[in-house]
Amino acid sequence: MADVTVGELAKVVGVTAERLLAQIKEAGLPHKRAEEPISNEDKNALLLFLRRSHGAAEAGDSAPKKITLKRKTVGTLKTSSGQGRGKTVNVEVRKKRTYVKRSELEPEKPAEEAVIADDMHEQAPPPEAVVEQPPETTAKVEDAASAEAAPVAAEDDVKPSAKATPDENVGKDDTADVAAAATAEQVEAARAAKTGQPSSGKPKAPVKTGRKDDADEKDDDKKSGFRKKSAAPKKQGKARISADDFVLEDNDSDDAGGRGRRGGPRRKPRRQQHGFEKPTEFISREIIIGEANTVPDLAQKMSLKSAELIKSLFKMGVMATINQVLDQDTATLLVEEFGHTAKFVSADAIEDDLYDSIAYDGGAESVSRAPVVTVMGHVDHGKTSLLDYIRKSSVASGEAGGITQHIGAYHVETDHGMICFLDTPGHAAFSAMRSRGAKATDVVVLVVAADDGMKPQTEEAIQHARAAGVPIVVAITKVDKEDIDIDKVTSELAAKDVIPESWGGDTMFVQVSAHTGAGINELLEAILLQSEMLELKAFIDASGKGVVIESRLDKGRGPVASVLVQNGTLNVGDVVLAGHEYGRVRALIDEAGRSVKSAGPSIPVEVLGFNGVPEAGDEFVVVVDEKKAKEVAEFRLSRHKDHKAALQQGNKVEAMFAGLGRAGKGILNVIIKSDVRGSMEAIIGSLQKIGTEEVEVNVVASGVGGISETDAHLAATSKAMLIGFNVRADKTARDVIENEGVNLRYYNVIYDVIDDVKAILGGMLAPELREEILGVAEVRDVFNSPKFGQVAGCMVVEGSVFRNRPIRVLRDNVVIYEGELESLRRFKDDANEVRNGMECGIGVKNYNDVKVGDKIEVYQTIQVARSL
Repeated sequence: MADVTVGELAKVVGVTAERLLAQIKEAGLPHKRAEEPISNEDKNALLLFLRRSHGAAEAGDSAPKKITLKRKTVGTLKTSSGQGRGKTVNVEVRKKRTYVKRSELEPEKPAEEAVIADDMHEQAPPPEAVVEQPPETTAKVEDAASAEAAPVAAEDDVKPSAKATPDENVGKDDTADVAAAATAEQVEAARAAKTGQPSSGKPKAPVKTGRKDDADEKDDDKKSGFRKKSAAPKKQGKARISADDFVLEDNDSDDAGGRGRRGGPRRKPRRQQHGFEKPTEFISREIIIGEANTVPDLAQKMSLKSAELIKSLFKMGVMATINQVLDQDTATLLVEEFGHTAKFVSADAIEDDLYDSIAYDGGAESVSRAPVVTVMGHVDHGKTSLLDYIRKSSVASGEAGGITQHIGAYHVETDHGMICFLDTPGHAAFSAMRSRGAKATDVVVLVVAADDGMKPQTEEAIQHARAAGVPIVVAITKVDKEDIDIDKVTSELAAKDVIPESWGGDTMFVQVSAHTGAGINELLEAILLQSEMLELKAFIDASGKGVVIESRLDKGRGPVASVLVQNGTLNVGDVVLAGHEYGRVRALIDEAGRSVKSAGPSIPVEVLGFNGVPEAGDEFVVVVDEKKAKEVAEFRLSRHKDHKAALQQGNKVEAMFAGLGRAGKGILNVIIKSDVRGSMEAIIGSLQKIGTEEVEVNVVASGVGGISETDAHLAATSKAMLIGFNVRADKTARDVIENEGVNLRYYNVIYDVIDDVKAILGGMLAPELREEILGVAEVRDVFNSPKFGQVAGCMVVEGSVFRNRPIRVLRDNVVIYEGELESLRRFKDDANEVRNGMECGIGVKNYNDVKVGDKIEVYQTIQVARSL
């Protein structure tokens, strides 16, 4: 074999280069560095030294006689003290193992002797080659065993190799000799454990490896201090080391080289050698990249550390942190930089998969469905009263303030067929509600009062209908009143491009009266005619699909959503998904309060079973798998949070400058709790519009449902006004409100909310300063006084002149001096007030340039409260 270096030899042997250099130095060889070559003669000399140091009697004896392994482990033990605090104690465990060399295996015997030997071996107990001993006992065993056996340096230096060379191959190569010498201790220990006899010719003290008769066992135990249990099989699962003849064995198996615990047949030792190899080649992966990717997510997909990605980003010129969100292009460059393949995935892929799995057609032909009609118009024009007459009910009389503040959904069976009506609020604050109603509808009925005509919300309703692309049917109400001008109303509508059919347009106009019922049938016929022209179709035997009209939180029933089914059938027990809320339908309730099992197209129902309150206007679908619904809902929620975070990130600079401008601004904090989500949105939108440059409303929190203790604590902490719209506070919340002095106000009409908040904001405005002129005195003569200097003799021509009030001196109606009236006398007496038409003497403080003909104006500054 060619000369190798010390470092290469250390790798072959399986020890460190420093350890091998130390042994070379002890052997007296001149090598001092790992790069120096070592010849075969040097290796033989090193091998001879190692054999002698391990206890070999002569050069030919290549095996050590005994190995002593020492191990020290340090651990910690946690104990609890009386005061409940833990205490950590350092524990040091020292272990010592002695391996004794067995004699050479005897040559094979004839088959008969082998059978006899096996039978005799079955009667003998299994040998125990490895004995865990206390330090004192170990010392006695060492003295009795051999005086010339020396312990090895450490357990790590004699750690066996799973691929050690057998004894018959040791002499083939010098390198193999050195490697075999490094593991010779383990080899001889295993042989000694198998045969129970020493391998060399020198006499040694016998080591107990098995059990003898009871008398000898007791005698030996007394001499060596061993307990009887020390020879029993261990249950700690300790492993014994072997190289070639050695086998990695487990003590739980009752001495794998011996018999079973119950005297079963001897099991042959088996080599437990794993074949795992650490992967070293680069693995190219396909990395899925979305629209927004974080550094830790990409690092996990590429099996890298985040620090490596950040380092690469810095090299690319991107200042990134571990929480940085990377766009798709940057993430693609980063993935390709590390040699992986980028795969683009749409952010809505999970939703697309969900919708692809839903069958909306049901595999059958579509059928005609009832029209969905939204009634829109200005407030107090008679929308709800018109619906009440059609439904034969009285909803308007029971509404707070006489106005509609929720979207009402009803389906009515008429002589002409079924119609679904949506009643929308007409107040300006409910613009979002009207917009949602127009999007979910097929036909819009525009209600215009004959005695009121065109109003702002009427025009807005026309815009909503046109934006949704739905036809309009105009219902002119209150035609039973006197002194009405229908032509004027028609002309105003025509000015907004709503032209009646009688004028050559395409919009049907119907004159109705909710009081007498006149024109109601004509209105229903016009609605159904318009729906027939639209050819409305839907599938019945399909997954339900529709829109959330309104939602609220009921204290007894939980989240309740008013939905309108647009396609398919919604059944009790279906899994529904709406926005980022999902749930299983526990109950369906129609507008009359009756529980139903299912709802078909164009049927409005209330759904119980959502895990949260869905947003009004969200689309709902029936999902087959609840797990899939939860996954999509969580994805939408996280996307919503990311969107809000992105908006906050983008508006940091604007918010900073806005905060500078708000330093002296008065801010009214409010917390809004409403019965339904639509009303909550309307209140928030209205309050945010009434702010000015000096004062504004800050909505700290909002929600649907009753006022809870959490809301009360939040209001007390943020010093906010608590607004309850059609909801009340519970007992615990009332206690907190009373103790903390929270300003709580209940409302049931949105007008009152807006008016009260305006009044509070007006009180927060700085008062306006105004000047009020009290009187004017004309200078008739000027006198000199030794005490006051110049004194003006004046005649009061307007109002009254008061003492100690600010004055202005006017000459030719131009202000030439502003100061204070120091002295005011009537004849020779001091006066506090001189009225109109009287003469007086006026002394002006620190001013001596008064001339005849000047006017002295006396005024005062007053504060005037402002309002919005």
